[in-house]
Parts: sequence; structure tokens; C-alpha cells
Amino acid sequence: MGGHHGEPYTVPHASTYKVESVPQLVEVKEALGRQGLKDPWLRNEVWRYEPKAFGTHRSRLNTFLFRGLGVGFCAFLATVAVEYALGIGKGQGGHGHGHGHEEHGDKGHH
Repeated sequence: MGGHHGEPYTVPHASTYKVESVPQLVEVKEALGRQGLKDPWLRNEVWRYEPKAFGTHRSRLNTFLFRGLGVGFCAFLATVAVEYALGIGKGQGGHGHGHGHEEHGDKGHH
């Protein structure tokens, strides 16, 4: 059986996250303050605004849009190559095949 060799991750101390270091969260804190409210859990959202931990909006968007593009393109090329090698799809390009132009079915109908 495998042994436990230590924590697989380190949990940062709560004091490392400061609401004051994130302008968007400062705005939320001030807006709540104007209404006489406080959010004691607001500090838990700070990590989302750290580019080194969560990335920037642009990097997250790029990851979302282009993840798997290379694998998908390779699969496309492989599919085209297999279809070409097996001859799938040849002769289906607008030559009138299968549209009632067979001569053996017109016997006796002049």
C-alpha cells in the first residue's frame, strides 16, 4: 500500500489575501459599507483577481476558445486522409448519379 508522504498542496494563510489589493473588491466593500453592510467572506474572492494564480481575463478567454484546437485539427486531417485512402466520397460530386438517369429502367416507355 502507498504511504502518505506529505501534503499534495500547500494552503496559503488567510492573511496573504487582502481585499485592499484588488480595486474591484474595494468597490464592492465600499458599496456594502454605504448600505451599512459588511461581507466577512469577501477576502475569499481575492485569489480570483491574481493573474499568477488564476490568469487574466484574456488568458482565460484564450484558453476557453482555443483549447483542443490542435487536437481537433489533427483529427480533421486524419479523417480526410483516411477518407482519401479508402476512396470514400469519390464520385459524389454533381454528376447526376442516382437521379433517375439509368437506361435499364426505361424499357418500353417511349
